[in-house]
Amino acid sequence: MTLRTLVAVAALAASGSAFAFHCPADMAKIDAALAKNPKLTDVQMAEVKKYRADGETPQEAGTHQEAVDTLAKAMKILDVR
Repeated sequence: MTLRTLVAVAALAASGSAFAFHCPADMAKIDAALAKNPKLTDVQMAEVKKYRADGETPQEAGTHQEAVDTLAKAMKILDVR
């Protein structure tokens, strides 16, 4: 019974961390906001595109917190939640 409980807890912990980060959803929100041609300065637009690209790289590498933090910068400029 103890081994079964341990396996269940480990599975639950692994599944929780898999869904804890929302990088793909954040990237989709940024892309949707960009598709609406937001009124941004050239500098702001360049920053948003840079943060969007820079956020995808760590997400693909598995460093999700770094991706979330980077994408949040783009979302802040776009005023996307």
